[in-house]
Amino acid sequence: MRVEAVAPLRIAMWSGPRNISTAMMRAFENRPDCTVVDEPFYGYYLQATGSDHPGREDVIASMDCDWRSVARTMTEGLVHTPVQYQKQLTHQMLPEVDLSFTGALVNCFLVREPARMIASYIKVRPDFALHELGLSQQRDIYRYVAARASRLPLVVDALEVLSDPRTALGRICAHAGIPFLEQMLHWPAGRRETDGVWAPHWYAAVEASTGFDAPPTVAPEVPARYRGLLAEAEDIYREMCARG
Repeated sequence: MRVEAVAPLRIAMWSGPRNISTAMMRAFENRPDCTVVDEPFYGYYLQATGSDHPGREDVIASMDCDWRSVARTMTEGLVHTPVQYQKQLTHQMLPEVDLSFTGALVNCFLVREPARMIASYIKVRPDFALHELGLSQQRDIYRYVAARASRLPLVVDALEVLSDPRTALGRICAHAGIPFLEQMLHWPAGRRETDGVWAPHWYAAVEASTGFDAPPTVAPEVPARYRGLLAEAEDIYREMCARG
């Protein structure tokens, strides 16, 4: 009797950087039925833009830098588990990228208060522009997906995840049509083979973690030179939250 192979469920979580996105990847990787992909378009983004990120040359050398090929892999590549979780950063989707590949994915959007994103980002890259936070790109990707999907994509706030991870992760799983598993709430500390080669520059906090941190209580201080950028970012953030 011939058994037909079942295509994996591919979940794409779209977020900006410094947005608990790696912790979310840890949560899904701790599921026995799931494998993860860490920022598959990062090499393409660095090569195309020339951005001077930490470890830039190592990232480019370690990855497929052709966005068309990456998109095919994200939709057609071999997956050895029933579920695949893709950590996708929105600022890496440059204007030339054809977003039609998103139609084969379960698309979810992770947002975070911009002040907290900025305060975290400047610790690694003190000089940056709004587009590097991926907020306008996130809004554009959401609009693209929503206009073509049979149901609206899910929007989840990082604060919601940190405040009540069981409920927030349960919402994501329900949206994707998979059961929530308790293993998603905790994971072993340390680095993973699935982490990108950029991990030493960006992942110190998550490598030390074993679960989601408690939600922050102290408002972060945003340098004066980023106040204008913050105001623009907050407008986009509020628009995305209204879609949640």
